[in-house]
Amino acid sequence: MKKWLCTVLAVSMLTGILTGCGSTSGQAEADAPAVESQDTETVADATEVTDDATDAVTDTTDAQETEAQTASEGKTLVVFFSATGSTAAVAQTIADTAGADLFEITPVEPYTGDDLNWSNEDSRVSREHDDESLRNVELTQETPDNWEDYDTVLIGYPIWWGIAAWPVNNFVKDNDFTGKTVIPFCTSASSGIGDSGNLLAEMAGTGDWQDGQRFSSAANDQDVKDWVDSLNITE
Repeated sequence: MKKWLCTVLAVSMLTGILTGCGSTSGQAEADAPAVESQDTETVADATEVTDDATDAVTDTTDAQETEAQTASEGKTLVVFFSATGSTAAVAQTIADTAGADLFEITPVEPYTGDDLNWSNEDSRVSREHDDESLRNVELTQETPDNWEDYDTVLIGYPIWWGIAAWPVNNFVKDNDFTGKTVIPFCTSASSGIGDSGNLLAEMAGTGDWQDGQRFSSAANDQDVKDWVDSLNITE
């Protein structure tokens, strides 16, 4: 009887041990997917970080390309000297039509109405016309701000005695037009543009100077706009 009881107890203990092992093995297997899931999430997070970094690099590259394209396209500047306002009006219309910036050539000593009286032999312009040494007109500013940013420059002036009004001379002489397209325009009561543009080109010594255009002192805005459109410089 005791022997039989011992046998039963031994069998029961063995069964318990085997059951415990099986339970432990099952728990280990159940824990495994949790670890695998965590690894998957880590990979997913890493992928998102990589994607974000790629997007950031792409955005930066796009911005740089846009800036480079804008820089390569350059800008347009309308430079003018106006004695009575006629050239200023044309210059303003050109700038508005082309989407260009404006720069006015301003003498340190502005011309008055009496100065401009060409019929008076003793007026300022008459004396300057007769004596070229007096044509060295000092300007308040000779070089426009950000001059290097412009690749197209239109230069306007009134015609004095068949040539460009000489206050323009120092502006042309003192600036470097290398790499710039230069287009002259003028206003006059009756005179044409003549050789004024060619003479300015010789003074400059640099730049790609184009044929210019003459407008009457009472120029029609539409005529000015049509001319600007024909240049294909609208920004």
